[in-house]
Amino acid sequence: MSEKLKYNRVLLKISGESLMGSQSFGIDVAMTSRIALEIASVYAKGVEIGLVIGGGNIFRGLSASAAGIERTTADYMGMLATIMNALAMQSALEHVGLETRVMSAIPMTTVCEPYIRRRAARHMERGRIVIFAAGTGNPFFTTDTAAALRAAEMGCDALLKGTKVDGVYDKDPALHDDAKRFDQLTYLDVINKDLRVMDASAVTLMRENDIPIIVFSIAQKDSFGEIMLGKGVSTIIGT
Repeated sequence: MSEKLKYNRVLLKISGESLMGSQSFGIDVAMTSRIALEIASVYAKGVEIGLVIGGGNIFRGLSASAAGIERTTADYMGMLATIMNALAMQSALEHVGLETRVMSAIPMTTVCEPYIRRRAARHMERGRIVIFAAGTGNPFFTTDTAAALRAAEMGCDALLKGTKVDGVYDKDPALHDDAKRFDQLTYLDVINKDLRVMDASAVTLMRENDIPIIVFSIAQKDSFGEIMLGKGVSTIIGT
């Protein structure tokens, strides 16, 4: 008997840094290919999947703003970086035989579809993987907030955040050997402890819509599939 899936429709948020692989900048094609295979494995189980990919591997608006670029302009540049990542992931997914649509919050009809909620929902119902690009289309909002917004709009069962670490820690585990990992947290824990796993606006939106947030390591092989079965190492954020 096949194992029972814990979630039927999910929004997978992947950090831009995850696409760098072992590189210090840009897109590692080998990494996008590996992630595409993991997504294909989960898709084959019958899961409807939406994706949001950050742009930090190419351009980070907040850092650029601190360096002197006007904040709104820097944020729009960051949104364009997410479109580049979305197109790279689309190529990797189509290479493994998955039908995919990139939908951008900033109209760019030459390379992708404009984001229209009803059309996106129809794509997912028809078994297409939808990659939501360009954040919310507005400056001052991160791709975490965009992922939360799209998860709510698409009626997802969970928001999965794939990062380079295997959950939420009380401090950066790369810098502190004594960092403590949490297995479970409430939405208010994340906000009150200022854990910074996601923006407060994203966490609040998920709390209001009662959608759990699951933080796990996308760098760990087969981790996405294990999470979908309620297994693997992660931090679950809920009520």
